Amino acid sequence: MTNWSSPEVKGDVCRTCDNSQKRIFTNGTEVRILLLETGKLARSRRSLRKQTILDEDSKIQEAWRNTLAVSQLSTLRWSFAEDAHAYATRGFTGIGVYRPKLEDFGLDRTIELLAEASLSVTSLSWVGGFTGSDGRAFDDAVADAIHAVRDAANLQAGTLIVLAGGQNNHIRNHARRTLCDALREIVAVAEEFGVRLSLEPIHPGCGDEWSFVNDLQSTLDIVETVGSPYLGLVLDTYHVGMDEDAVRWLPDVVPHLHLVQLGDARHSPLGEMNRCLLGDGCVPIRAILETLREYHYEGPLEVELIGEDVEPLSYDELLDHTKAFIDRMTDRVEQP
Repeated sequence: MTNWSSPEVKGDVCRTCDNSQKRIFTNGTEVRILLLETGKLARSRRSLRKQTILDEDSKIQEAWRNTLAVSQLSTLRWSFAEDAHAYATRGFTGIGVYRPKLEDFGLDRTIELLAEASLSVTSLSWVGGFTGSDGRAFDDAVADAIHAVRDAANLQAGTLIVLAGGQNNHIRNHARRTLCDALREIVAVAEEFGVRLSLEPIHPGCGDEWSFVNDLQSTLDIVETVGSPYLGLVLDTYHVGMDEDAVRWLPDVVPHLHLVQLGDARHSPLGEMNRCLLGDGCVPIRAILETLREYHYEGPLEVELIGEDVEPLSYDELLDHTKAFIDRMTDRVEQP
């Protein structure tokens, strides 16, 4: 049986690389891919000096404007339709899809809804558990992942997120071999469907049972061992952003980076995951984004906010604050 429990909330409830113009639904019919147009941002330039500064900063600004998304884990109690409406009306242009919500709403309905809302799918979460840490056999976990690859292809998701699974009393080398074997099987199918897989490192203070892969270096090692252009990684600032070595690793990470998830916290993860509002914690989000821009990361930014610190807030308040935070960062770029 598929274990839908999330590492974020336990028990609660692809993009193609070849720009193909069609995608196969589960019923065998073909549909044209919705091509979302992204407009250029207008900027006033009072002097040649200001123009130079703005041109230098424009890449990170356009990434915020054009590929900013919200993970459905941030609004877990809302329906799929409520998510899509709330994100789109606030100016977000992407959505990180959570598989239980997709299963409840239905694949074909989801595709129609997101087309109407002009929302692209930045990620599909998640597959994994190959070490048996969630009670599934290896073959069952791989079969579930292959099913998710097909869903990701139909959604034209930017990436399918992969969690390694806990070490589960295995020696580390055995757990690593098991993960690499699973990734090779899955990526062979993903290549056929044009779906990118992204391995996500999870901080050991809050996710040992979900992943024995905990840092950027070990994640890169696995990505390079498997050796497929369709396998990359996710950088979640909540899990790796407070690591002093994270920024140092970014030049090596960016060529393999499929998704950046934005999360903040008041302290290093310990126990249950607990993200605070963006800007209220100690994750150097601005510095990370500036470094990513310097090394030409042009992929999506997906906000994921969940935990005790944000529970008192309504989802409307959470989304409004998130949009305002990004706008303030953009405004600082635009200032002379």
